[in-house]
Amino acid sequence: MNKKSQGVFFQKMFPNGDHQYRGIIQLLLHFQWTWIGVVSQDGENTEGFIDNVLPMFSQSGICFDFIETFPKLTSSSGTTDMVWEGFHCVSVIMGSTMNVVVVHGEIQTMMVLKMVPQILKFEHIPMRTKGKIWFLTAQMDITSFPFQRNWDISFLHGSLSLGIHSVNLLAFQKFLQIKNPSTEKEDGFIKDFWEMSFNCPFPSSVTDNIGGQICTGGEEMEALPVSVFEMRMTAHSYTIYNAVYAVAHALHIRHSSQFKLRGMTKEVRWELPNPQPWQLHQILKSISFNNSAGEKVRFDANGELIAGFDIINWLMFPNQSFLRVKVGKIDSLGIQEKPFTIHEDVIVWPNPFNQTRPISICNDHCGSGYSRTKKEGKPFCCYDCVPCPEGKISNQEDMDDCFQCPEDQYPNIGQDKCLPKDRSFLSHGEPLGISLVTVALLLTFTTTLVLRIFIKHRETPIVKANNRTLTYVLLIPLILSFLCPLLFIGQPTKITCLLRQTAFGVIFSVAVSCILAKTTIVVLAFMATKPGSRMRRWVGKHLAISIVLFSFLIQMMMCSAWLIVAPPLPDLDKHSVTKEIVLQCNEGSVTMFYCVLGFMGMLAMVSFTVAFLVRKLPDSFNEAKFITFSRLVFCSVWLSFVPTYLSTKGKYMAAVEIFSILASSFGLLGCIFSPKCYIIFVRSELNSRGQFIIRKK
Repeated sequence: MNKKSQGVFFQKMFPNGDHQYRGIIQLLLHFQWTWIGVVSQDGENTEGFIDNVLPMFSQSGICFDFIETFPKLTSSSGTTDMVWEGFHCVSVIMGSTMNVVVVHGEIQTMMVLKMVPQILKFEHIPMRTKGKIWFLTAQMDITSFPFQRNWDISFLHGSLSLGIHSVNLLAFQKFLQIKNPSTEKEDGFIKDFWEMSFNCPFPSSVTDNIGGQICTGGEEMEALPVSVFEMRMTAHSYTIYNAVYAVAHALHIRHSSQFKLRGMTKEVRWELPNPQPWQLHQILKSISFNNSAGEKVRFDANGELIAGFDIINWLMFPNQSFLRVKVGKIDSLGIQEKPFTIHEDVIVWPNPFNQTRPISICNDHCGSGYSRTKKEGKPFCCYDCVPCPEGKISNQEDMDDCFQCPEDQYPNIGQDKCLPKDRSFLSHGEPLGISLVTVALLLTFTTTLVLRIFIKHRETPIVKANNRTLTYVLLIPLILSFLCPLLFIGQPTKITCLLRQTAFGVIFSVAVSCILAKTTIVVLAFMATKPGSRMRRWVGKHLAISIVLFSFLIQMMMCSAWLIVAPPLPDLDKHSVTKEIVLQCNEGSVTMFYCVLGFMGMLAMVSFTVAFLVRKLPDSFNEAKFITFSRLVFCSVWLSFVPTYLSTKGKYMAAVEIFSILASSFGLLGCIFSPKCYIIFVRSELNSRGQFIIRKK
């Protein structure tokens, strides 16, 4: 009743409707049924149900494949339209992919629902699924028209419904057993009920039924099909039972109060006037009592019945009988921590589901390692599953988005969990580290041996040529250069990080500056041989020392500034390599790193240019040709180093730099000193002053 003026005279014995719908939503979510169909009885409250109640389902993550209405029971004149409406509704239900149908209606709705198997018998309707779970609201109950008593109700086997919490009263069954038209002659309802239920008229009504079965009044109600009448107290009967007792208690309270009032006035004789219905409403709204079943009946502040709902599982049998099994209960107060209890292990599901919980979702769940994306033009619970992008995971079903692992973890192959990253660095014990250490020590030993050879043969022309002192100075930085890679191998520490780039930069700058000094002296030596040349004063040890010292000081200044402003320190690289945390040295200042590298490159280019220009000058022991080749190797190595270094990740960055150091240093050693060693040991006849003079002439 919508009008407030009418509501004053209206007392509902049904709990708040929202409480029931919230309970249905909680049960649907419990069973993970998010793809459902909704059918309601065409009536006055259908529009309000669709507009006000169904949005609650959507807000909870439940969406609808269809929302249909059963045809309204009408007179015979509208039977054809009603049948066609019913055919359309059944076609939609059976053709749907969902497995759960929520039926909202009144007690008459069951009579229409029982038409479903009849329509399926006479019409060929394609069925997407073999069975459906019918979820009925508490207002409904299994009942029939007399002509439906033999209709098939097996399609409701395994269905679920809600019912106002009730208890079975044995006294109620005894009460029914003694009821018959003979003892209740003044009760016209009993007579009409008897004729309709047993399909027989009483003798007073046989004028139109000559030859048919006559009601005797001795028929037993236990013989009626359960779908026509139940001997046990149903939820509807229990509600009426409590309503009658509520009125009785209200009358008793009013009588008691009037009796006390008249007793206080000390009237000798008093008469209780006939109470009017409207006088009891205020008492009914606040009444509270225990019924004969020992259960408390009471109303809330709004005058609404405080009662929970039983969760009922319907079992249908071939003899048209059925059994309602209580499998749970929805709390009367709607406690959020535990809004309902259910014993799922005792639920009997429809036969096509082989006693496994039915699934009713729009599409399969997106498993771990996938995220879901909405399907265009479909309800929100219909979605596609998309694999997580590289580097992200999802560890639950139906996640809307994948997420990154923590910095110290990485996704597994299935992208459904994070694994801890291993700590990685170029160690002495792995094959690559062992190989590089072996090569570095071997080249160090080789360079030391060359130095020993040159010291031993220091008086020979080939050693004296092109400044013997510069040759010794060049070999010492080469020895140290071959030892520098040892700083790059092993777990980085503060000391090794400070020395890695700076030590190599200074040492290699000295080596390159020695090459430049040697080349410059060759140029000046040939220029000084011209008559009247002033270049003689520049030819000597002082110029060579000045070039080497000047280069050394500049590189030292840059390295010192680097260490002061932004020194290299141990660092963890958690992002470059997916499965590893790389222990490395943070270069501190990338600008200073490339300045140091660029200065060495500048020295190399200058020495290469000068050596290239004087490579063809006539001299038996002219090194310019060999220096040109060494510079060519040096420049090739370091020009290829920069892009390779930038494109390499993890510990292999250190391996690339070590290889560049060894290769460029070996280029110097091999191109400059191997020809001289060849002459010293193999062509010793060429290592003489006489040969030098002859070749010069």
